[in-house]
Amino acid sequence: MNILKVNGIDLAYDSYGNETDETILLIAGLGTQMIRWTVPFCEMLAARGFRVIRFDNRDTGLSTHFSHHPTLDFEALAKTLMSGQRPDIPYSLNDMSDDAIGLLDALGIKKAHVVGRSMGGMIAQLAAGRYPERVLSLTSIMSTTGNPDLPPTSPEVMALMTRPAPNPMEDEAGYLAHSLAFAKRIAGTGYPFEENEYRSLIREEVQRAYDPGSVGRQIAAIAVSGDRRPHLAKVTVPALIIHGMDDPMFVPACGKDTAQAISGAEFMLLEGMGHDLPPQLFETIADGIERTARRNG
Repeated sequence: MNILKVNGIDLAYDSYGNETDETILLIAGLGTQMIRWTVPFCEMLAARGFRVIRFDNRDTGLSTHFSHHPTLDFEALAKTLMSGQRPDIPYSLNDMSDDAIGLLDALGIKKAHVVGRSMGGMIAQLAAGRYPERVLSLTSIMSTTGNPDLPPTSPEVMALMTRPAPNPMEDEAGYLAHSLAFAKRIAGTGYPFEENEYRSLIREEVQRAYDPGSVGRQIAAIAVSGDRRPHLAKVTVPALIIHGMDDPMFVPACGKDTAQAISGAEFMLLEGMGHDLPPQLFETIADGIERTARRNG
């Protein structure tokens, strides 16, 4: 694991594969760390002839945190947005897409295949639209465009995601139960929910960094990002949109809308997949990423 200074902040990253191969940049989702892109998945992509880089977004893991900012008040945020004003937030998704490209700069990488999941898919979309000269292909997984006409996340799922969690330093069992309940709710029905693996992953994230306010700050960044379809209309590189039929966070219409916003994009709708990446689908998803990357040639 390495740390580089990017856009005035520290970004933690690691790398797999041969440094002379074309790069795949993996961007993590809301409030999660780079380790959600598991080592077996990274190694699977590297074995296909790519250099694979994963990193902690700002405000997660071992990258710079913005804990000095006040805890997000969701009600106040909603009122400010409804009034047409821009809330005072520490950063936006544009800043996070700048981080992704800035990391490539710091590593001396001119172009990369950009892959993002959930919020990471939004960041990848912006990177492809705002930095067309830097992106070789785009894969957006279980994400959405910000189109206001799309069905919203259900209040029940939002409540599960935003409700306060026990402090893991004081009540580890309570924190794990809270986190596992949410993970299980958003998982698909087509594959077994690997509770032990999730428990280990959640523990590892807490050991790397615990910052209960970061999710709220990233939700705010998403809330102000608006409709990304104008950016997506500018994307000319090969694009793949992967979505689960069982996704309760962003329903399949969100993935379809993303694919329709990009000329020539492939839409892969996976039965039994929810808002997660079960190991049973690693091969299918890696095949799609590789196929999309090779289309660039």
